[in-house]
Amino acid sequence: MTTVREMEAKLNGHEKECAVRYANIEKQLDQGNAKFDKINTRFDAVDKRLWLLYPFVLVSPLIEKLFQ
Repeated sequence: MTTVREMEAKLNGHEKECAVRYANIEKQLDQGNAKFDKINTRFDAVDKRLWLLYPFVLVSPLIEKLFQ
């Protein structure tokens, strides 16, 4: 049967290992957030360009009727 000291040593080792794992997970999440920020910036630029097209799309049927 394991003693209290052995169990404490195992638990401390486990805590250290988990701390390293969680630090790596945080690092990967931060890198992912940076990628999403870059994608979001690009999407915003495309979104603004699309808004510029809407008036043309809405007015084009009226222009077509004028020329008929």
